[in-house]
Amino acid sequence: MYPRSPFSCATEDMSQRLGWTVFFWVVNAIPFTFGMAVNERIDHSCPPLKLEERWHTNMSGHREFTGFDLAEKFLLRKGAVTDDRPLFRLGSKPLIKDAELVFPGGLSHEYSLVTTFRLRKTTKKDRWFLWQILNQAGNSQVSVVVDGAKKVVEFSALGLLKNNLHYIFKSRDLHTLFDRQWHKLGVAVRSSTVAVYVDCKLIERRLIEERDAADMSGRALITTRAEDGRPVDIELQEILMFCDPSLAEEDRCCEAPGAVCEFRETHDPTAAPLVTSYLHRMLSKPAQQPADQCQCPAVKGEPGLPGLAGLPGQKGEKGDSGQNGLPGIAGEKGDTGIAGSPGLDGHPGNKGEPGSAGEKGIDGEKITGNRVATQGEPFSPG
Repeated sequence: MYPRSPFSCATEDMSQRLGWTVFFWVVNAIPFTFGMAVNERIDHSCPPLKLEERWHTNMSGHREFTGFDLAEKFLLRKGAVTDDRPLFRLGSKPLIKDAELVFPGGLSHEYSLVTTFRLRKTTKKDRWFLWQILNQAGNSQVSVVVDGAKKVVEFSALGLLKNNLHYIFKSRDLHTLFDRQWHKLGVAVRSSTVAVYVDCKLIERRLIEERDAADMSGRALITTRAEDGRPVDIELQEILMFCDPSLAEEDRCCEAPGAVCEFRETHDPTAAPLVTSYLHRMLSKPAQQPADQCQCPAVKGEPGLPGLAGLPGQKGEKGDSGQNGLPGIAGEKGDTGIAGSPGLDGHPGNKGEPGSAGEKGIDGEKITGNRVATQGEPFSPG
């Protein structure tokens, strides 16, 4: 064993002191941190939600769920059974209800929207609302849109200044959602972020501006085509609204064919993950003896959470001018125009030049006295 240098041990002592300083700072901040976590995750407006046993498997153990089964709220009837699970019949009537009947205690500010569906051939390019709340004037307050033509998912909400917040998720990983196979779509809405999951895989997370609370005096709708307000022609297995935004993140899709989900330990949902993880590591360390204080083997840390989406890039430079286009096709002959109004009188013309001399006239009759003598007749005075 190599001898320990005074510098190395001094460095380790400083590191340990710094670590315990951070530890005591974290301990002092525990009540505040725990309080924030509890306030953010517990919403008394959310009723208990009874789900199938598979959901407890997805979450690695039993837990209490709160939220709303939107298929039940909109009175969807169960139809044929596919993959040991019933399908809901969407019918032809608009799936719209008073928002206060769907959310009697209001809508949690943070939530997870999770749904499992399969598109049909005739509707895989439709643009439709997975979920939407309108105010009394019929204007959208919050919505999730699935656009098959563009292969994107959109989230819209009302900002604090009553402005419309609109975010488009257009990752290529979303394209599998439109291949006419069964897929689970999850949308996790937090105070400052919105994340989209497909088959329990994070596709994209976006930073968002602060949102205003939705007014429940309007109407709520689900699975509705944007074109005509009719139910979209899809096969639907479930559409759930959880009051916990972490549900979409923690879902493991254990019911998917070929999925193998083993039990895993979960953290206390009422504690901040970073704080509890740090406390666990600090308290689980054995007390070091003076003889082995410098024996500090490196311990590989747990993988971190996925990073946030990057900010938009700078505006690009103006492109070069394009080539001149080909001449267009000649237009058709226009209709005959309307007759114009009479014109104004013209100005007086200039004085004309003298005319040419006229021809010599015929000799006139000769008059003598009171009688006119014609040629060849004798004249006799009266």
